[in-house]
Amino acid sequence: MSKKQAGVALVTGASSGIGAATAARLAAAGYTVYGTSRRGVASDAAGGFTMLALDVTSDASVAAVVAEVLRREGRIDLLVNNAGFGVAPAAAEESSLDQARSIFDTNFFGLVRMSRAVIPAMRRQRSGRIVNIGSVLGFLPMPYMALYSASKHAVAAYSESLDHELRTQGVRVSVVEPAYIKTSFDANLVAPDAPLDVYQAVRAGVTQRVRDVLVSADGPEVVAQMVLKAAMAARPALHYTPGLARRMQWLRRFAPARVLDAGVRRDLGLTA
Repeated sequence: MSKKQAGVALVTGASSGIGAATAARLAAAGYTVYGTSRRGVASDAAGGFTMLALDVTSDASVAAVVAEVLRREGRIDLLVNNAGFGVAPAAAEESSLDQARSIFDTNFFGLVRMSRAVIPAMRRQRSGRIVNIGSVLGFLPMPYMALYSASKHAVAAYSESLDHELRTQGVRVSVVEPAYIKTSFDANLVAPDAPLDVYQAVRAGVTQRVRDVLVSADGPEVVAQMVLKAAMAARPALHYTPGLARRMQWLRRFAPARVLDAGVRRDLGLTA
């Protein structure tokens, strides 16, 4: 498939991890790919895509990058909203309101900014795909990850509503919801800004459990492949759950809530 056939893709948070793997996979499939990160403009010749500087929390930055891609290519066929960050495992009350706003400004409102900037061009084309990177925590919230879970729950709800709205315009929206993925994401988690001694021991235990699980977790390529599937499907699904997330989705849907909740707490060493 030629790049002209596949189209033009814009991938946020493409400097590493899921974003970089997705940008490279799309480029290999024939897309002309623009990745973005906050770190500045660079060219990733090895990955086959071009990097642009972008801060998804800035209206001006978002508008400038979308305008630049449209100037160069004349169209945007695929937007992958991947940029995001999380707080290291911590109780909900250990993050201030300012930190909560910061998480949502990137993980949710950044996605909204990008979507609003790209949708007018897709409507004019009468075609386009938006693929949002959510998380299994969006439908199966994890203790000591309340704010990240809430931001990803918002991503799922927004994606569902947006897909209903845009179908008549030739645009489809999907959300990819992975479970644990082995990337540098966990190394870049932000520490809670209002830690409390009462949670210190439990926080440490949950953190260690997450690290243990990540040792055998899937790599970001499984998410990249699922993004490509959503982007190129003739009839895309609304939700995609790669790897372990598929089993967790099944459990959320069919297992008794009391049994599932007890299993989550037991897995994390929360006995009460």
